[in-house]
Amino acid sequence: MQIIQFALLLVFPALVVIAALKDVTSFTIPNWISLALIVAFVPAALLSGASLAAIGLCLAIGVGALLVGMGMFAANWIGGGDAKLFAAAALWLGWPAAFSFMLATGLAGGALTLGLLSLRSGWFAPIVAGGPAWVRKLGAEGGDIPYGVAIAVGALATFPQGALAVAIGA
Repeated sequence: MQIIQFALLLVFPALVVIAALKDVTSFTIPNWISLALIVAFVPAALLSGASLAAIGLCLAIGVGALLVGMGMFAANWIGGGDAKLFAAAALWLGWPAAFSFMLATGLAGGALTLGLLSLRSGWFAPIVAGGPAWVRKLGAEGGDIPYGVAIAVGALATFPQGALAVAIGA
């Protein structure tokens, strides 16, 4: 039974890494990734041994994160895929890891932004120009920021504190 629990827990880091890679290479996070995280949460939560109260709290945090993400999307701070990934990750992490997740994501977002500003400053223009199309797009002046990368870093950093990982004792 423990092997199944750990296998289900591996879905989370695998999908957030895929989301980050998709975002950095295409500036999009496919809906199927967030949907798969939400769908996989149900069996992972049930098999983790988490109480119904803990699962309910995870659901409430996920809904709250979706509302926050929708607000950030409406303010044009993040993309729609980022908002959905943020909510799906918060669902998995639950309480009390949600605050650490937000802090880690914000710090990673700041570092990502500074890194991209450096990349777009002109110093790296010869390197960017000779790179693949996704690197040229990433290094384009005034380009978007693939915030899914920051969300994935925050999610992976706080995953061991997450409600399901704690419930299993991972």
